[in-house]
Amino acid sequence: MATAPAPLSLSASTLPARLRAGAVPAGARWRQARRGRMVVRAKIREIFMPALSSTMTEGKIVSWSAGEGDRVSKGDAVVVVESDKADMDVETFHDGIVAAVLVQAGESAPVGAPIALLAESEEEVPLALAKAQELSNGQPQQAPPAPTEDAAAAPPPPPPAPATPPAPVSAGTKGIASPHAKKLAKQHRVDLAKVTGTGPYGRITPADIEAAARIQPKSKPAPAAAAPPPVAAPSVGAVPQAAVLPPVPGATVVPFTTMQAAVSKNMVESLAVPAFRVGYPIVTDKLDELYEKVKPKGVTMTVLLAKAAAMALAQHPVVNASCRDGKSFTYNSNINIAVAVAIDGGLITPVLQDADKLDIYLLSQNWKDLVKKARAKQLQPNEYSSGTFTLSNLGMFGVDRFDAILPPGQGAIMAVGASKPTVVADKDGFFSVKNKMLVNVTADHRIVYGADLAAFLQTFAKIVEDPESLTL
Repeated sequence: MATAPAPLSLSASTLPARLRAGAVPAGARWRQARRGRMVVRAKIREIFMPALSSTMTEGKIVSWSAGEGDRVSKGDAVVVVESDKADMDVETFHDGIVAAVLVQAGESAPVGAPIALLAESEEEVPLALAKAQELSNGQPQQAPPAPTEDAAAAPPPPPPAPATPPAPVSAGTKGIASPHAKKLAKQHRVDLAKVTGTGPYGRITPADIEAAARIQPKSKPAPAAAAPPPVAAPSVGAVPQAAVLPPVPGATVVPFTTMQAAVSKNMVESLAVPAFRVGYPIVTDKLDELYEKVKPKGVTMTVLLAKAAAMALAQHPVVNASCRDGKSFTYNSNINIAVAVAIDGGLITPVLQDADKLDIYLLSQNWKDLVKKARAKQLQPNEYSSGTFTLSNLGMFGVDRFDAILPPGQGAIMAVGASKPTVVADKDGFFSVKNKMLVNVTADHRIVYGADLAAFLQTFAKIVEDPESLTL
């Protein structure tokens, strides 16, 4: 007896125990007669939103390298995804035809959600489109009634029909609404059944929802705007639900980018950490002299400060430690200095790995490469998520002092101000003018105590005030 080859379908309902041994015809489908019924197994595969970093919960489609109808091979880059820190190419793990794009460019989807369907052959494309419509209809919806014309093609919609008498009015629905379009429809209370899609295969796009929302009578938001006045005082406490508050007249609402949303999430998480801050003045005359010597060789002040911090951390490992679960803390074997960099539309912290072991010239070259990749949003996850200590330098902007917010998962962050001429009195009472900068360090008080931070700052100050060791 011939043995059937292993099933290639990714369908969760395809179980080996349900398959009989027998000859399998060539083609894209399995046909199996069982109890007088013909069972068809289509080779439709899903392309999922990948997790490009440990902190990524949602990704945004920047662009599709392959469009609907394009044939792709295993390993081909099919889509560019914007994570919370970078844009990265995503490859397909199978050969096939891109039958349906579920998440369009500019839209977002949670990690693990299907963003496209891949058919093995052209014969499978119609089945993939039907599955795409099934997935679309399977999304949670509140208002849309079931269309009478499409009831046979899409089984899920009929249940809402009894609760929505005006079903005939919704007969104009022909397309598939993308997840983002459905989200907008829910927010703007737009009935998807009454929207005609302008996308491929009649797909309802976010632009269709926005167009429909503009023609909706604006009487609905009015009650929401009228409700706050009687409860003006409690509205102050409802700041976390600011998204449901009425907009300020004349204001423009701009949604967060993926990076801004990630920064916002991290900053909110930081509020749960019991942090404390310590400031320390440091004379920088000798450091300034060293900087003038090495500046022509491409060494920046930020690199000198990062190197000095790394050398000090080597002597005070507790400041380089981290607490991630609230129950224990970890001594990190590597000293990786993350340096805050402002880029267009957000903030990112490229990491100078093993900063205590590399000389300032190699560190400078690494830093230039990291900044270049950060500006282009091409950093790899380990290049921005492996920091054990963060440095934020605003001295080049003339800022004399500021406090930095502690990044989640790190023990401390250093905020460096500008070096400015300051009148200083020595132990004999003689006055002189020296350059001084103020350094403020924010630390996690669960693992770093005041004495620990003070000792670290003293060591850091000694290295900065006598910086010959930086060039060794």
